[in-house]
Parts: sequence; structure tokens; C-alpha cells
Amino acid sequence: MEIICPIDEQFAPQISALLQSPPSQIAQEYFDNLLATRNCHGIRVKVDGHIGKGVYADAEFKAGELVLKDQMLVGSQHTENKMDCYVCASCFRFIGSIELQIGRKLYFDRLGVPSGNHCHSDSSNGEDDSCVVENNHGECSTSGSQNKIPLSQEFIESLVDGQFSLPYSEKFPLPVPTPCCGWCGEEYYCSQHCAKIDWETSHSLLCMGEKSKLSRRKALSKFVEHANDTNDIFILAAKVIAMTVLRYKNLKEAHLKEVGLESNNATVDLSLLLESWKPVSMGYKKRWWDCIALPEDVDEIDEVAFRLEIKQLAFESLQLLKVAIYDEECAPLFSLDIYGHIIGMFELNNLDLVVASPIEDYFIYVDDLPESQKKEAEALTRPILDALGDGYSICCQGTAFYPIQSCMNHSCCPNAKAFKREEDKDGRATVVALCPIQVGDEVTISYIDEDLPYEERQKLLADYGFRCKCAKCIEEANN
Repeated sequence: MEIICPIDEQFAPQISALLQSPPSQIAQEYFDNLLATRNCHGIRVKVDGHIGKGVYADAEFKAGELVLKDQMLVGSQHTENKMDCYVCASCFRFIGSIELQIGRKLYFDRLGVPSGNHCHSDSSNGEDDSCVVENNHGECSTSGSQNKIPLSQEFIESLVDGQFSLPYSEKFPLPVPTPCCGWCGEEYYCSQHCAKIDWETSHSLLCMGEKSKLSRRKALSKFVEHANDTNDIFILAAKVIAMTVLRYKNLKEAHLKEVGLESNNATVDLSLLLESWKPVSMGYKKRWWDCIALPEDVDEIDEVAFRLEIKQLAFESLQLLKVAIYDEECAPLFSLDIYGHIIGMFELNNLDLVVASPIEDYFIYVDDLPESQKKEAEALTRPILDALGDGYSICCQGTAFYPIQSCMNHSCCPNAKAFKREEDKDGRATVVALCPIQVGDEVTISYIDEDLPYEERQKLLADYGFRCKCAKCIEEANN
């Protein structure tokens, strides 16, 4: 069955221009400026028209030293993870209080809401550019204990509304939640600053609060429901389109003010649209239905049908999004081809968004208290810990795209890795050196588990479109 999107035909030249790879010089200037504005010291992005992009050291790094701290271009918390972790919708820092975090989790557990799950469809790749971002405590815990101890509803409510204070929780202060500028009741932030950034970047188009028209709220609700039922990667794609539309509007307003003109037409200004699209153009590679890995339960003879099914899923999502936020001046952005490339960018270049839970730090602190203080504190905290079960320390989990980190190439013997340190409390990507890195060395990470056997590694890396020829692979291939 052929899937036809009228916009792809109507705006074919503009869409083709958007999907052209940026010239090497333009890309190099973009990354040079990005590194300068983000104060990333000791590294540079090198753009080569033949081999693509890579990150190289301009300074020496010792093993364990921070190489990069990168701000995401766009990111989103997994839908069901919101039941476990109450975080800023912009920087993903935990907000509220230790009591509120624990109370919310106990409340949703009591309602029988599944914890720790990712709202992904079975078609998800299951791989990402840097695997899981570990933290100083190791892997994130997941829920699933069958021996949880019930607590009274009254006690849980006292935690949520701040009427009950846990011992020593003041040593783990969290920012007071700030509501969304549109009062949607869905997104909260760690500060007015983060709320403003998110509103101006994308949320003003995706908010379902009172500031939005009723028709838009209803349309967005249907779009989000579809994403939650299928794959929440669509919410990320919507953020990218909203971000680009708003960048276009701002650029056009500034341009018209500069030349002293007013515009009443809704024709596409391609030069401004290309400039608005530039941050995304640096990251995408292939369309989602072309690059998604074939699940193990799908036979190769059914591959064509599977990829068509994925394309149809994207088409359905796009149609729902168009009803909600379609903008005539930015019509090419609502093409299926563009939508597929945006989702493909996350499929191939995303990094797990992980922020360690302060709940874990809190219980570790109590456990490390002197015996007399510990016994007194645990009289209150032990029943709570038992009620939470083994999912007490679930991290904030989601998906994000980081423009500089995504330029790092793969090696099965990498000299760096994505790793959250104890002081990293938000959603920024941190990359640390695994071994000494010299000036001029390429900084590499592993996209997969590099401890797997050679053939398994090559099979997994084939999903990324290349065959690894690092020193480790060359040596193992010859043995």
C-alpha cells in the first residue's frame, strides 16, 4: 500500500533543500560557534565532507577527567517514567522535595500504575548512540518487588502535601516546582528561567493549557494519546518541529523589523526556514522506517511489510500533529519525509537521558549515619523503603539529542564514555575519559556493548550503517 502525503508532493523542492547535507564549511562554522558559546574547552569538532564529523582533543585529558558537558538540543522524559520521577521539563533536574518524590511514587504504586517502564512500541530499535548513561551508583533500579509493605493513604498524602518531614531530608533540598507558563498542569520546572526557555523554545505550541485554543488542546491530546499508545519518540519529533517553527517566526520578525516591512502573506521564506532548520540538519541521517533495526521476532521475508507498517505509524502521528500545530508558512516541515528524518535522527544519534534520583542518595545517607542516629531515623524510613520495594531509586529516564556528543564516533576500544558523576544533577550529557587522551586524538565512545564477541558487535553496528574497523575489530577479524 502506497502512503501518500500531499505536502511531500506540493513542496518537493523546499523539502529537498531542507534535506540536503550542509556544506562542510557551514557545518564547521556551526560547530565552532556552538563550542564557543557553550564554553566547551579542550575539544573541537572536525567536519570532513568525506568521512563526516568527529570530536578531537585540543588538550590532554587524564583518565576519569570530564571531556564534555553538552546541553541537549531537545529531549523528553519517557511518559510512564513521569510517575516515578518528578523533574523539570526543561533541564530534567528533580524538583519538589524528598517527601514529595517519595509520596508521588507511593501514590501511583497504590493506584497500580506500572513503574519504571519506557513507553516504547515493540518497533523501537533498543539501541542508541551511547547506550545507557551510567551514574556514580551504577545502573538505575527498576520496580518490580512483590513484597511491598502498604502504608496508609493518610500518611502518603502527608508526604505529598508537605505535612510530614522525613529525618535529614533538609540535607537534600530540591527546587520548588514552577508551573508551565500556559498553566497546562502537565509540565513543571525548577525555575522561572527554565519555564521561560521551554515555553519560548517549543512548549508554547505544544501546551494544552488555558492559553491554547480549545481546538488545539483537543488535537494535541489526540496526538499525545497516540504517541503514548505507540511510541513516545513522536513527542520528541513534535518538539523539533515546534522548535523550528518558533525559530522561523522569530527570525522572520527580526528580519522584517530590520528592513522596516510588514508581511501579510504566508509564503515560505526558504532562506529563513533553512536557517531555522540548521541545528536539526547537523544531526539527521536516514528516515526512521529505513534505519530502524529489524526486531528479532520479525522474519527477514516480512521486512518490507514491517517497514511499511512503521512508515504508516509515522504518517498517522504526523496527521494528528498537523491538526494541532500546522503552520502554512512552515508547511514543508510537516512532510512525511521530514518527519521520518527527524525520528531517524533520534533512532541513530540519541543518547539515553538519565538523571540519578535523590531518593537513592537520601537512603544511602541514612544508612551511613552513626548507629544511634541511624536507628532513630530508620524507625521512620525503613517502612517507607520497604513500601517502595526495589524500585525506590528509579532514575529520570528519557531520550535526548545532544549536538556535540552526537558527533563522537564509535570504537570498540573507546577512550571515553558517557558517565554521570555525583555532581551532575540535570539532563546534560557528560562524557569522561576512560584513559589518557593526547592532543590530536579523536575522542571515541562505544555505541554498543564493546565486550560482546566480534560478530555480535558487527551485527549490531550494521544497524548504524557501518562496519567497524577499529584496532580491536581488525585484530579480532584476523584471528
